[in-house]
Amino acid sequence: MSFVYQPTQEQPRLIHHDDQILVVEKPAGLLSVPGRGEDRADCLINRLRGAFPTVLLVHRLDMDTSGIMVFGLTPHAQKHLGQQFERRQVKKAYVARVWGRLEGKEGRVDLPLIVDWPNRPRQKVDHAEGRPAQTDWRVIRASDAETRVRLYPLTGRSHQLRVHMASLGHPILGDPLYAEGPAADHPRLMLHAESLRLRHPDSNATMSFSAPPLF
Repeated sequence: MSFVYQPTQEQPRLIHHDDQILVVEKPAGLLSVPGRGEDRADCLINRLRGAFPTVLLVHRLDMDTSGIMVFGLTPHAQKHLGQQFERRQVKKAYVARVWGRLEGKEGRVDLPLIVDWPNRPRQKVDHAEGRPAQTDWRVIRASDAETRVRLYPLTGRSHQLRVHMASLGHPILGDPLYAEGPAADHPRLMLHAESLRLRHPDSNATMSFSAPPLF
């Protein structure tokens, strides 16, 4: 059964803007950039262009993930921010609700990832061919049914947090690709990009932006 894109009518929330950068909170259920085909043209960056015609992409969030995103408003800002992401200088934190009780208080997942070609867009762990991927996690609170956890990706692989949590046996609730049964039976993916810390392209000052999850 083919995927039918039905973008949310919820609008992005403005967090910060100046003459160089734009920071917004993306709602779940909205592509970051256009997909293939006219039916996938409604996306975050196109919605932002009306008010910010010079907006330029720096990074992405999965369609099903909500949370903080930063955009450049000039080519200089886009390049400067892009280099910070490439050099892993941007500090990112996510909040997720995962299936079951995650044992321990904190830990690290270090599992290389590669695209699962026959099952795209799924990714999978591959120790031979996968690209390095590391995620730190810290429990916020836990019950037998689920755990609320804060996730700190040290790398930025596609679906990294989703695959890493599923690999622990604790998939993110509502994940249409990596959760099954009751774990998948939620109205949305319970993953939210809570905060970003970066340097401003002009002043080089450290700036932090955050937005709490709605779940």
